[in-house]
Amino acid sequence: MKYFILTLILIALGLIVYNVTLIDFGSPLEGDSIVALIGIVAALCAILLLVIFNLAKKVQDKVNDKK
Repeated sequence: MKYFILTLILIALGLIVYNVTLIDFGSPLEGDSIVALIGIVAALCAILLLVIFNLAKKVQDKVNDKK
């Protein structure tokens, strides 16, 4: 599970890098740039959710080990 989460995080980071290349910094809120910004925000949300899931899994494992 750990490697699967890390793989998904790396894919999300790759999507962030790709979307940064699509942004037109002259007009970042027009055309394809807004789509790229939405993609960046979505990838950041995915990373945040995966990190929270990973931390929750670690806490659950520690609680189960104490029983």
